[in-house]
Amino acid sequence: MAATAAVAIHQFAECITCHAWSPDQSMIAFCPNNNEVHIYKFFTDKWEKLHVLSKHDQIVSGIDWSRSSNKIVTVSHDRNSYVWTQEGSDWVPTLVILKLNRAALCVQWSPKENKFAVGSGAKSVCVCYYEQENNWWISKVIRKRHESSVTSIAWHPNNVYLATASTDGKCRVFSTFIKGVDKRGLQSSTSTDPKFGEQIAQLDLSSTWAFGVRWSPSGKTLAYAGHNSMIYFVDEVESAPAAQNLTLRDLPLRDVLFVSERMVIGVGFDCNPMIFAADETGLWSFVRFLDERKATPSTSKASQLSEALGKLYGQSKQGTSDTVEPSKPRGGAHENCITCIVPLTKGRDGTIKRFSTSGLDGKIVVWDLENHVAIAK
Repeated sequence: MAATAAVAIHQFAECITCHAWSPDQSMIAFCPNNNEVHIYKFFTDKWEKLHVLSKHDQIVSGIDWSRSSNKIVTVSHDRNSYVWTQEGSDWVPTLVILKLNRAALCVQWSPKENKFAVGSGAKSVCVCYYEQENNWWISKVIRKRHESSVTSIAWHPNNVYLATASTDGKCRVFSTFIKGVDKRGLQSSTSTDPKFGEQIAQLDLSSTWAFGVRWSPSGKTLAYAGHNSMIYFVDEVESAPAAQNLTLRDLPLRDVLFVSERMVIGVGFDCNPMIFAADETGLWSFVRFLDERKATPSTSKASQLSEALGKLYGQSKQGTSDTVEPSKPRGGAHENCITCIVPLTKGRDGTIKRFSTSGLDGKIVVWDLENHVAIAK
């Protein structure tokens, strides 16, 4: 039996909304589809529950654990956000004033961890920072432009630009420059920094809901997914955007992750991470599923139907060899939609060698690319 890229499968709950790892990856925090955040630590041969963070009133929709300051930020459908600081054996929450009248949907620390952003159902994004004078976290809100819920956010490596994906089908890039928090002159190509909330770009590539936006390590390429089973790659977003639309033969993606400048992992309703890579000319294509599955005799009709539909829509035959029957169980590491993908260890060359996924099946799976994929740099 061939070795699988899934090196660890943990069944923590019936359903997991989101998850994040501690800086040393010895602990994991996740929401078991309720108003709590559970923190587990690995001891010798098993995971043990250490803490339950239960300050929220409704489902926790986003968690991020800062690498340098060891702080946890959580957001919830209750429209609130908390920054959790470890004091001794306890996690102490600090309320963040978000000024939202709809649910908070996603959250992410900036690269320098001096800010974090919160996407919401209120057609807005809150950019939060710590105000030393008053000893609290406050937020500035980007209210313009969005016509629907902000489902995903991604920080540019420069710590100022923020990309958003929305259910209005658009991907946008904003400036989050905050005087006194960010240093001026971050953009060498411009003499002045864009003001807070100024829109840098708007991408109208998807006619359906947009999810899972991410920047490449250099910040030169932006990728996001559409609910129409498409993934979009955009180069040179700031100056002259050049976009590629890649149509998938399979179910839609919910989240994406750049493991290198020229390789992306996509996860979603197919319950199986998908590998995308760019060639020397910058042309992106689907490579294969990461969790290899061979078609059984019972899937032959489904495979023929998929191939026929592919021909009807003018898609290439590439990537259809491991078509599976759409009925459950799917026979892979995940048995339901994957909603969250988090990077783990990096190699010396900066490429991501390991990442984890969580989904509606209540599992957190750790994947190792080292011996299974030749990562395109």
